[in-house]
Amino acid sequence: MALSRVFVANRGEIAVRIVRACRSLGLESVVGVSDADRESLAAESADRAVVLGPAPARDSYLNANLLVHAAKATACDALHPGYGFLSESAALVSLCEREGIAFVGPRADTIERLGDKLMARAIAAEAGVPVVPGSGAIRSAAEARKFAARIGYPVLMKASAGGGGRGMFVARTDKDIDDGFERASAEAEAAFGDGALFAERFVEDARHVEVQIMGDGAGTVVHFGERDCSVQRRFQKMVEEAPAASLPAEARAHIHAAACRLARHLDYRSAGTVEFLYDTARGEAYFIEANVRIQVEHPVTEEITGIDLIAEQLRIAGGGGLSVAQEDIAPSGHAIECRINAEAPERAFAPSPGLIDAWCVPEGQGIRIDSHCRAGALVPPFYDSMIAKLIVRAGSRAEAVARMGGALADFRIGGIDTNLAFQARLVRHPDFAANRLNTRWLEDVFMPSLVH
Repeated sequence: MALSRVFVANRGEIAVRIVRACRSLGLESVVGVSDADRESLAAESADRAVVLGPAPARDSYLNANLLVHAAKATACDALHPGYGFLSESAALVSLCEREGIAFVGPRADTIERLGDKLMARAIAAEAGVPVVPGSGAIRSAAEARKFAARIGYPVLMKASAGGGGRGMFVARTDKDIDDGFERASAEAEAAFGDGALFAERFVEDARHVEVQIMGDGAGTVVHFGERDCSVQRRFQKMVEEAPAASLPAEARAHIHAAACRLARHLDYRSAGTVEFLYDTARGEAYFIEANVRIQVEHPVTEEITGIDLIAEQLRIAGGGGLSVAQEDIAPSGHAIECRINAEAPERAFAPSPGLIDAWCVPEGQGIRIDSHCRAGALVPPFYDSMIAKLIVRAGSRAEAVARMGGALADFRIGGIDTNLAFQARLVRHPDFAANRLNTRWLEDVFMPSLVH
């Protein structure tokens, strides 16, 4: 069906981003906001804003029935979930379908199958995609020790029902498992309603590389190249790049083909990301998970391909299918994204909500800011601390690194603590400039260097 009005079931910069994509396609937009976001840029930018409920996310952005009711009441024919909140909720998809509202994302069964990490591993194996050697569901420390004894330490313990770093820890000894298992299981239970963990071989020198795919739901799948997301703190991404410049050409072609093979196996619809762990020592890439939504870091892919991924999602949801074929996608140059958060790195990254009294963004060729903030905006204490994404593009990685350094230096935010200075020091580090990175670099090399 052709779309005319889209309900934006999210907040912050991604809500603003979806509104802009709707406008570019001539679609009306309605954004659902909590009481805390009544005066937000998203509410101001959309054609209409409706208040969902109180500030806590459970009473607004996480209430699927409320979201669908609001979408139906405002005569929206589609709902875009953004990322986070209910973007990976099969129940939300089913509610939309029941009310005749197009969900801008994958089908409910796809979300269910890929949302369970163990099931996703099995599906990847069915599709001929290599996976990191790992276990089935583990519900006790004793079971985890038995698996570790069989495969050898170190192992990575992960929540089977979700991601985002919750319920995850590295174990190098039996004692590490004994010390961490109950805490991780409780964290997984609280976050996902399931305390089951599973174990994988922990790769010491690894790159986190992900492939952006898009499917029309009828078997046609394209990829938009890959991203390197290896700079992480506590398994949370902080800097993302496209392409993955350190990846050998053969490995790059391999993961592109594997990602598309997995997506075709599922008749995948809309945007998705297939994530791999690249073992630098072995020169091998393993599937780790798939994210069934648009990603925070999608702008770096847009910058090197020139394709609006949100608009592409909307076209597919409206029945228009993919507007590009694989041969039309020709990535060029290099893009880097730094996440700008309202937090104090010097105080263990404590959140820093409050009133922004100064907001001066960098400008110039190859600089992009995705944000919902401005001078006078209030950063509420109820949600994720990310307040902006700073994206730069240049002809080469070296040029992009230099451009990012200058852009960070020119970015001024007042009234709250931010990680701007932390990110500026990070991109000036010689290891970052030389691309000598892995998933442990930020915590094992960069952060210890800050205390000297």
